Amino acid sequence: MKNTRDNGLSDRRQAAIDAKKALLEGFKAAKAANAPALEAKLAERAAISSAREERRAERERAKAEEHQRELAEAAARTEAADAEARAEAEHREAADKERISRVIEDEAARKAERDRRYANRKARKS
Repeated sequence: MKNTRDNGLSDRRQAAIDAKKALLEGFKAAKAANAPALEAKLAERAAISSAREERRAERERAKAEEHQRELAEAAARTEAADAEARAEAEHREAADKERISRVIEDEAARKAERDRRYANRKARKS
């Protein structure tokens, strides 16, 4: 069928305006119809976000606890190593003192033996 109507500029403009109004009303109606679904979706997103934050906080707390445990273990290892080093130094010092005392005793024994031989020699000569 042939369009017998003469579409002038004002008719086309009015048709465009009416089409835009229809689109806008459709959009508003769709938005109003989707409002409960949108609220549910936003609530779901908020729940997911809060759960994500809780998991992140739990991970950070676990990481902090692990860090504290590692620090405590390192301090314990350091303390054990220091105690072992002190014990080793004391043992070395005791061994050095014992060696020195043996040397002094041996020197005193040699001197006593020398003095005894000297006294015997003097006794034989007189």
